[in-house]
Amino acid sequence: MSGPGKSHREGLSIMQVMDMFPDESAAREWFESARWQDGRHCPFCGSVETVAVKSGKPMPYHCPACRKYFSVKSGTVMHGSNLPLRKWIIAIYLLSTSLKGVSSMKLHRDIGVTQKTAWMMVHKIREGWLDGTAGPLSGTVEFDETYIGGKRKNMHAAKRKVLEGRGAVGKAAVIGAKQRGGGVSAKHVEATDRGTLRPFIETRIAPGSTLYSDDSAAVEGIPDMLNRLSHEAVNHSAGEYVRGMAHTNGVESFWSMLKRGYMGTYHRMSVKHLQRYVTEFAGRHNVRDLDTLLQMAEVARGMDGKRLPWRELTA
Repeated sequence: MSGPGKSHREGLSIMQVMDMFPDESAAREWFESARWQDGRHCPFCGSVETVAVKSGKPMPYHCPACRKYFSVKSGTVMHGSNLPLRKWIIAIYLLSTSLKGVSSMKLHRDIGVTQKTAWMMVHKIREGWLDGTAGPLSGTVEFDETYIGGKRKNMHAAKRKVLEGRGAVGKAAVIGAKQRGGGVSAKHVEATDRGTLRPFIETRIAPGSTLYSDDSAAVEGIPDMLNRLSHEAVNHSAGEYVRGMAHTNGVESFWSMLKRGYMGTYHRMSVKHLQRYVTEFAGRHNVRDLDTLLQMAEVARGMDGKRLPWRELTA
């Protein structure tokens, strides 16, 4: 099933997902094929000489080399989780196909877990997109910054008084770059000065690229310093938004989607976890042209080799 907006890709309905994964056995088989494309190996020592445990207890597989038992969850963000793999798959599907994200309240209702568990799951699934940040970007690249946070008029009077000023005061900064016709790289930063922007531009935009930005004083001069990028800016402060090929409409469209997720789905993105939300939206954007099942497989593979214990999420 293909959607009207992406007719070249194969989508999946929720009914198709339920039919594809009717039980835990089907879910385990899919996770194993996604994670171990080159054959099953021990997540602890890397040995490929592993054996299946007939009884499945204490776990489905055993490694004679390090004498440890393991499953497809071992060594991933699902390590130690008692949740059925089928619920993880449905959660990955929902998070992959919902352009504005999925709240923990909705996920808790949809798959029948507590809100606390759903909140933990979505953060763990976001880890699967951490390696999906596009880069280095090349060709024609747009750079911009945005600010995430509530409107001043909605703040308590005491907080409005403390946060005197306008615009970005009291909000969290995010910088990002988008390759035209390609991927996005974005990062939550403490400041948007030249010292912060330069390493981002230097490491995430390939030499020889053409960089378009607004007339930010912090950006001005960085391409010349790096001596490997051509740069042109549009003067937003003077009401100029497009001049020939120079504009930042693509990256601003990405900001728009991120903010629609903020306002319409999550309602609040804490500063502590803001990078995880940014990564989710960038990661989903960067695999948007793949078939839905391949998008899900990318997330599943990205969860390998990572751990996100509860204490780290809540510390």
